[in-house]
Amino acid sequence: MEFFRIRRDIPFMRHALVFNAISALTFVLAVVFIAVRGFHFSIEFTGGTLMEVNYAQAADIAKVREIVEDQGYADAQVQAFGTPSDVLIRLPVRKGETSAQQSETLLTALKADPAAAGLELRRVEFVGPQVGEELFEQGSMALLVVVIGIVIYLALRFEWKFAVAAVIANLHDVVIILGFFALFQWEFSLSVLAAVLAILGYSVNESVIIADRIRENFRKMRKASVDHVIDNAITSTISRTIITHGLTQVMVLTMLIFGGPTLHYFAVALTIGICFGIYSSVLVMAPLTRWLGVSREDLVKPVRKDDGGTVVEP
Repeated sequence: MEFFRIRRDIPFMRHALVFNAISALTFVLAVVFIAVRGFHFSIEFTGGTLMEVNYAQAADIAKVREIVEDQGYADAQVQAFGTPSDVLIRLPVRKGETSAQQSETLLTALKADPAAAGLELRRVEFVGPQVGEELFEQGSMALLVVVIGIVIYLALRFEWKFAVAAVIANLHDVVIILGFFALFQWEFSLSVLAAVLAILGYSVNESVIIADRIRENFRKMRKASVDHVIDNAITSTISRTIITHGLTQVMVLTMLIFGGPTLHYFAVALTIGICFGIYSSVLVMAPLTRWLGVSREDLVKPVRKDDGGTVVEP
């Protein structure tokens, strides 16, 4: 399916150096922000108090969040849990207060609301920093396993030059997402980590589409230069890219606008990843494969002749 077809190939490779310079600059800036500012981790990583409360009627999440913030917990997480009358509240660690003191103070504030008749505290748990550290380590390990899997998959399906270029391009997306969260000190939670892992798989799909078209072009365009082959591959997939990424972004924007605070940063991470995923797959991965020396011989078996001298196509 295509919305349109571009008749003349766009000379992407003519400007490959400029594109990669922009990528290198954004990558370095992201690394600097991560190193200098660090991340604003959620209590899932730093530890804190978890409260589950139950209302006699459907809970007003916005009102509950307002009461929690009035108690000085600007970084607390408030979300519906299970049923409309159940609310889950995550409070960050506060010096000088135990988990029991935090929950008791907040419960008193919640019960002061006239709409909180029948409010019941279901459970209180303390999540220690050690648990958060384990989550961070496991998340980092998951990220490493995904990267290794991508390298193996692309190396087996195509050729090692595509594997290297695709991994660099995909890590470029991940680092830039993390750079945005470090720069603006947005809350980094498990849902954001899940979005980062999702973007890795999403970006590699676009890289595979372009790599597959490059391999196909090497078979069809036997006398074309490497630059022409790559330009044609990118140009011929632009319509498909617009359809795929456009529809995906519509769904992500729906979560961003209507998903509330719980899905906000998850959707923000996906939005950044989708935008930069298009850029990296088209204007980072493809030029890198060219500079790594990809050629027709890497992807197409050489022409051979049978015993009678007849050419046998690969």
